[in-house]
Amino acid sequence: MSEQHETLQAFADLVSASQIAQLAELGIDFVEAGGDGAWMRDTEGNRYLDCFGSAGTFLVGRRHPDLVAALRAAMRATDQGNFPMISQEKAELARELARLTPGDLDCTMFSVMRGEPIEFACKIARGATGRPGLLSLSGGWHGETGFAMALSERTDLDRFGPGIPGTRRLSAADPTAIREAIDRQTAAVVLEPFQVENGCARLPEELIHDIRTWCSRHGALLVFDETQTALGRTGLRFASEASGVVPDMLILGESLGGGVFPIAATVCTQRVNAFLNRHPMIHLSTFGGSDVGCLVARQMLALCERIRPWQLAAAHAPGLAAGLAEVARAHPTVLADVRGAGMAWALRATDERTARSLCRGLRRHGVVAMPGNVQRSAVVLRPSLLATADEIAFLLQAVRAAAADAAREANA
Repeated sequence: MSEQHETLQAFADLVSASQIAQLAELGIDFVEAGGDGAWMRDTEGNRYLDCFGSAGTFLVGRRHPDLVAALRAAMRATDQGNFPMISQEKAELARELARLTPGDLDCTMFSVMRGEPIEFACKIARGATGRPGLLSLSGGWHGETGFAMALSERTDLDRFGPGIPGTRRLSAADPTAIREAIDRQTAAVVLEPFQVENGCARLPEELIHDIRTWCSRHGALLVFDETQTALGRTGLRFASEASGVVPDMLILGESLGGGVFPIAATVCTQRVNAFLNRHPMIHLSTFGGSDVGCLVARQMLALCERIRPWQLAAAHAPGLAAGLAEVARAHPTVLADVRGAGMAWALRATDERTARSLCRGLRRHGVVAMPGNVQRSAVVLRPSLLATADEIAFLLQAVRAAAADAAREANA
């Protein structure tokens, strides 16, 4: 029995056999064994271009040497630390985030993973405004915790019982309904300016401007969830820069740790932070902002400032757009269209079955990708922002071959 077979059997027996079956439908029921740069490996020595990237966490690829060195140095210098206690590591990372983020976003609360900063933002929005209402937009995906689930576009919420009272999701295609919903009972509007899991849909800039106006008019807070887009995924430092709108809270996800150490953050204005100063330690996170994580994140920000990955993503975008559009034109029964920006692209298949077929084909041709959590008929491509021209060419060739395979499979 091979090592991979033994691991799969243990996983099926002790974790989830159904998870293996679901991954098998996408052609990725293998055992991951780490990776380097834009690539991941399995335990049998096969290499795949990683276009899932742990939902964008591996923004600069797997095991970037600068980040690995920072982690090793951090482990020699310190440890987790204590969340409620003051440390130089927390203070210096907060200072750098204040410099990085737009407008008057000056204050930081640290977290560990995606849902947690959403929980913080919702709690503090209610506390700071004294209001119960939390609004989100259709197509958004905000995580797997309480508020995050309630605000996300999901089909499985009924499996978990009643949602959180006061939360409401509105159609992004109905500005009038959004304007009418934002009132004196609204604590915050939470949105993703660029919805990666929704087939890489970009919210209209005019709508974002209008929501900013309506929130300001009624005293509600505006929260941008840039978990998957911060630090350059769409070809801009933040996807929201396209609109020029500055929120009251901005969420940075796990890419802040570069896939080497888990850390996330919510950056907010002094107005929001005033509530925290009136109620110190009202929000705690055992592993949030660990001293080791802060040191790794500082190195990630220094790396981004040096190499400016958003510029690299923007430079690759025209070639990706043209190459993917060519595949869509060649295989209209497989791909309805392609959509995206920078290094976030969605292959919008004609249906969910075809999307799964595309994933299987991509794996056969050396690429790992998955459908979006919201738009299940769209296969999302999230390669490392440091992917080379040759690696982008490899990806385009794999997409061509996978689309041809899917067309043959549909006609068989």
